[in-house]
Amino acid sequence: MDQYDLVIKNIKTLSADVNIFVKHGKITKISSHLPNYNAKKTIEGSGLVALSGIIDSQVHFREPGLTHKEDLESGTKGAILGGVTSVFEMPNTIPATTTQIAFDDKMKRAKGRAWCNYAFYFGGSPDNVSELPYLEKSPSCPGVKVFMGSSTGTLLVEDDATLEKILQNTKKRIIVHCEDEYRLRERKHIAIDSKDVRNHHVWRDAQTAFMATQRLLKIAKKYNHPVHVLHVTTAEEMELLKGYKDIATVEVLPQHLTLFAPDCYERLKAFAQQNPPIREKKHQDALWKAIHAGVVDVIGSDHAPHTIEEKSQEYPLTPSGMPGVQTMLPIMLHHHSQGRITLEKIQQMMSFNPAKIFNLKNKGQLAEGFDADITIVDLKKTFEIKNSDMATKSGWTPYNGMKITGRPIITIIGGNIVMREGEVLGTPMGSPCQFQM
Repeated sequence: MDQYDLVIKNIKTLSADVNIFVKHGKITKISSHLPNYNAKKTIEGSGLVALSGIIDSQVHFREPGLTHKEDLESGTKGAILGGVTSVFEMPNTIPATTTQIAFDDKMKRAKGRAWCNYAFYFGGSPDNVSELPYLEKSPSCPGVKVFMGSSTGTLLVEDDATLEKILQNTKKRIIVHCEDEYRLRERKHIAIDSKDVRNHHVWRDAQTAFMATQRLLKIAKKYNHPVHVLHVTTAEEMELLKGYKDIATVEVLPQHLTLFAPDCYERLKAFAQQNPPIREKKHQDALWKAIHAGVVDVIGSDHAPHTIEEKSQEYPLTPSGMPGVQTMLPIMLHHHSQGRITLEKIQQMMSFNPAKIFNLKNKGQLAEGFDADITIVDLKKTFEIKNSDMATKSGWTPYNGMKITGRPIITIIGGNIVMREGEVLGTPMGSPCQFQM
């Protein structure tokens, strides 16, 4: 009789009703046949759907330096509560992740504290261009992050000359926040003079994003270097990106697919403030159109928490960003329940594509031989999103009070059940993600 660590019985996948067998952290067999077996744990999956573990390729967990907002333990706890099994964390901490010492410090901090699997981007800056060829080879680094628009410390890369040097000196995919810093400076008076968050998307207008994306794509094409354009928000960018699918992958966020101006600013004030900003409905419609046309590759959360006190200041002193790792999958499952997106597309953009784009080893597929990172969802489960249920230290979500359909109810990492029905189980089981060059 075969021995397994975990068996998931009678579970639906995107292709069939199956049984999933797990041993030593790997999926060893997927079969419609249920043989006699012994298992340490068994899950009855009737009425549920198994997805390959959800990957959030853009989170800001604020450690080190800003741990009053979030840390690696609280951020990854929110991840598993939201069905996320792996996260790629951004470099704009204090100090910024621009050196091997800073990277190794993050790896040390995550060990034994991260509830899900983790990886850390290096930040590309004018100060570390020459070191990037060596830094990016770190096995738990998915790529190099570049901020073309306002960021913290030395991470801003506003000029094309430095951006070209970064692309010349790296091989891994460059991940880019596209806002034109020159235009942002010229127009900042709009925010300062008005002191009104309803002008956030006026100051950081569609042209600001388009100009930066256009500059990036021109340079990427010149050096034939793969780039990943983060949190695209405009119809104009999507139209442009159609012609660069050979060199550029594209991310959108659930908040840009769900919230829109001016409604979000009227209701949420600065709690709707982020960069690039949430825009008018016409841009949201263009994002959905781009998803269905295959222009969009990835959905990430851009989880970027700030405290309620910080968000309650007078604009533009209020910081940009919102929590999202715990609500990313539930929000997208709700869009599925409303007929806006297929489950197949969700699986592709939130698991398979992130793994493929960043050359992540042994993840991103519900298949024999892959890591047993599995997200089990109940597509019929209805619930209300509440601030009080959020694991983030910031203690809030822009979706507070929203009633939705579709919920992750079991999160499995390396064959271990770490979340069930909203309850975190056991101890942190996350391990470093591994990438191929």
